[in-house]
Amino acid sequence: MMKLENVKIYGKSSIGRNAIIGDGVIIGYPAANLLKIAASSGSDIKDMNFKGAIIGDDAVIRSHSTIYSDVIIGNNFRTGHNVMIREDTRIGNDVLIGTNTILDGRTVIGNNVSIQGNVYIPLNVVVEDHVFIGPCAVLTNDKYPIRNRSELKGPILRRGASIGANSTILPGIEVGEGAMVAAGALVTKDVPDWKLAVGFPAKFKDIPEDLKTLNNI
Repeated sequence: MMKLENVKIYGKSSIGRNAIIGDGVIIGYPAANLLKIAASSGSDIKDMNFKGAIIGDDAVIRSHSTIYSDVIIGNNFRTGHNVMIREDTRIGNDVLIGTNTILDGRTVIGNNVSIQGNVYIPLNVVVEDHVFIGPCAVLTNDKYPIRNRSELKGPILRRGASIGANSTILPGIEVGEGAMVAAGALVTKDVPDWKLAVGFPAKFKDIPEDLKTLNNI
């Protein structure tokens, strides 16, 4: 493992072979409940025995990214700079997460997934295999933020879906297998398999025949 300056590794974190870890990266950062326990007991968090993060082989984690405790990541993981991945997240093999992207936790991401820069993914999202998410896309999980309590239910992006740049997907929406969301679209209804969502709010069109194939990630 090549580890550059100021890298911090917490808990029972493990990192696979041939990893490259950039300056200022934090791995296994304790979630809020652990920090509260440490504060109330006067313990040093570095001395506490808790789950860290598990990262597979051949990872490249660029500078100032933070991966929380209880995160499990497969092989060939790549990040840009300043990525944040919160606790209870599961990520498969061959996944790219771009610069300044936030995964707010309790999220499942499959294999062969490309998430570009400045994407926001809230709690309780499912991203299946071969999904592409373009830059500055926003997924949401709360229908009425801070007005009342509701179930935080994020979108489900099915196998091979493509999400365009600057698009917004509302809570609980399912984007079907092979479906495409155009850049800048506002998705307020489930997108059927192999349909194109276009507009604000989005309406559905047929995908051209030459695009009816899985993303080549």
